[in-house]
Amino acid sequence: MAKLLAMILAGGQGTRLDPLTRERAKPAVPFGGRYRIIDFCLSNFVNSGVYKIKVLTQYKSDSLNKHLSRAWQMSSFLGHYVEPVPAQMRTGTDWYKGSADAIYQNLNLVTDEEPDHIFVFGADHVYRMDVRQMLDFHVARKAACTVAAIPVPIEEGHEFGIIDVGPNGEMRNFLEKPKNPPPMPGNPRMCLASMGNYLFSKDALVREVVRDAALDDSAHDFGKSIISEMYKHSPVYVYDFATNVIPGQGEKERGYWRDVGNIDTYYQCNVELVDVDPVFNLYNERWPIHSAHTSAPPAKFVFEDPASQRVGCATDSLVSAGCIISGGHVSGSVLSPRVRVNSFSDVSDSILFEDVQIGRHCRIRHAVIDKNVEIPPHTTIGYDLEADRRRFVVTPGGVVVIPKGMKL
Repeated sequence: MAKLLAMILAGGQGTRLDPLTRERAKPAVPFGGRYRIIDFCLSNFVNSGVYKIKVLTQYKSDSLNKHLSRAWQMSSFLGHYVEPVPAQMRTGTDWYKGSADAIYQNLNLVTDEEPDHIFVFGADHVYRMDVRQMLDFHVARKAACTVAAIPVPIEEGHEFGIIDVGPNGEMRNFLEKPKNPPPMPGNPRMCLASMGNYLFSKDALVREVVRDAALDDSAHDFGKSIISEMYKHSPVYVYDFATNVIPGQGEKERGYWRDVGNIDTYYQCNVELVDVDPVFNLYNERWPIHSAHTSAPPAKFVFEDPASQRVGCATDSLVSAGCIISGGHVSGSVLSPRVRVNSFSDVSDSILFEDVQIGRHCRIRHAVIDKNVEIPPHTTIGYDLEADRRRFVVTPGGVVVIPKGMKL
């Protein structure tokens, strides 16, 4: 059986998710109430039977490291692990110059493990994927590298790194945000966009990152520097993510992949989870999303006094453990653990992180409220964006964002 190693790139700053990334790395940003963004990538590997996982961290990694140590303890007796690897400056005094340089600076992990194949995946995306199917594709074609790609409408191809693919899946060209993207084989209306997920044979990965490290003018990035040159001299193939089959997954969800790279996209992907029939279903028990277990008690909904409108209820919402809806109303929202919504308040179409407290008689809508924020009684947010801009961050899509621990 082939020896496998996963190296997860989790050092990104996620500046477009500011202020949610002011005190944490992007992969550590909460998602879907009780998860972190990195949980989706890690769950894919564990569910696929890949149990040796190194997580390369760098930017503001304390929150991420805590999460990994508490949520992702696996059996050391069986040689299974999810291990955070901080930037060590093993090759000089520089931080990681790019994704390829992150692997180059940690080649000792490869020599220590001696795997046959190495997955190099990002930690920033929300999706389900059986990576064993990508491995089977890679091995069958005797590829030096396989790039995962997702079909996108050809009119949107100028927003992505687009791959020109031959009839057997071989890469013929890599184009960064082309004006006229080449169509994918068999479907002239779609083109293949790189997902930033790669699978290498060990020798090929070592050779390519060592070569790249010697180039002073390189961006030291996998897409721009490694893949864009590697296909010219080595067998590089493209795996169509839309062909990936997940147990328990409906046809509606197949091919779901989101880069929650800005607040508006992040907000929309969270709010979509509360749909009656969501595109991305958190309730698939055959491919669960793993995360930290909490000792918080069950969610509680109290007061039923319709005469005074003091009714604790939540509709079309995800409500995590430890939440107390105390005489308030929540709709279309995602609540992380230990949120409290007090009497006569209304929270709609919002995302509330851990330990957020909503005072009485508040009106909150279209908001993302980071953890440890206490909203004073009679506060209104999301109804007058001009007033909100004077106090908070307001996105182009009209989402009001309140940073972690902000005092109102």
